[in-house]
Amino acid sequence: MEDPIVNKVANSGLISLDLSELLPQAEMVQLDIADQLWQGMVLKEKDFRDWIAATNWSDYSGKYVCLFCSADAIVPAWAYMLLSSSLQPYAAGVFFGSPHEMEEEVLLNAIRSLNEDAFRDARVVVKGCGDIPNQERMLVALTLKLQPIVKSLMFGEPCSTVPVYKRK
Repeated sequence: MEDPIVNKVANSGLISLDLSELLPQAEMVQLDIADQLWQGMVLKEKDFRDWIAATNWSDYSGKYVCLFCSADAIVPAWAYMLLSSSLQPYAAGVFFGSPHEMEEEVLLNAIRSLNEDAFRDARVVVKGCGDIPNQERMLVALTLKLQPIVKSLMFGEPCSTVPVYKRK
């Protein structure tokens, strides 16, 4: 009788962490205010406020919203404050910048809010493959978050890891 096949990786007690799984499932959308510019150059406060009052902000419920202006225009800082104020009751998050920067910030927030108890004294392998924004920045943030609490931290796949940290 043959010995049963044993999955040594599954029985190792390693926690495999894939950064791409930390990205929220909520939709990420862009809000470009270029269409609200007068003659494509400046923002007029009264017209902008009228547009804000007429917009159904509940359409952004549960979404991450990236605010920006694609036109080379004069946009006063208060414009983004007004937008943020209107979106705040509905959106999962509001960010200024590019969609790529928003995705980075959302992932950084997820890393910062990881439940430390789930990783305390654990052996953690951070998966190296995945389509995440600015992977190196995220790996640095994750290392700084986990190193004080884990027993060991590795990079790669459970079958082939690069040791990063081991508590003495």
